Amino acid sequence: MFGVGYFKYAPGTAASFITCVIYYILWIAEFSLHNNKIYLVYFLIIILIYSIAIIDKLSHLFKKKDPKEIVVDEFIGQSIPLISFLFRPEEFANLGGRTNNVVIIYILLSFILFRFFDILKPFPINIVDKKIKNGVGVMLDDIIAGIYSTIIIYIIYALWF
Repeated sequence: MFGVGYFKYAPGTAASFITCVIYYILWIAEFSLHNNKIYLVYFLIIILIYSIAIIDKLSHLFKKKDPKEIVVDEFIGQSIPLISFLFRPEEFANLGGRTNNVVIIYILLSFILFRFFDILKPFPINIVDKKIKNGVGVMLDDIIAGIYSTIIIYIIYALWF
């Protein structure tokens, strides 16, 4: 993903940040409106399946279970809370394609929460990270971190709005 896997420091964080920027641009471009959002979901599923298939081969090449050079797992995991914004509750949907504080806050919150869960690896992320030693495991710990982030964001939304 733009070569960020080769960054000396924090390649996963850089990949998550770039993912947030991509979704912000999609939001500004009003990609989330109408029926386009389902194509984004299909695109992510295809990337997920393809990534699982090649991560094992790349892990052998880099001689590590979850090489820092592979950041597609961060892209997929970070995409989960961001894409859930496209399927948000109806009253939240009235924001339209406007760039506003709610969108920026949502994206920043999803970034912070995803990185928090991805780095600290609470249960069951830590179990997946330690026990599943293949492409599924590499992807699954980030998927769970993305799901955790989404749940927390929706709890915050329910309490705040």
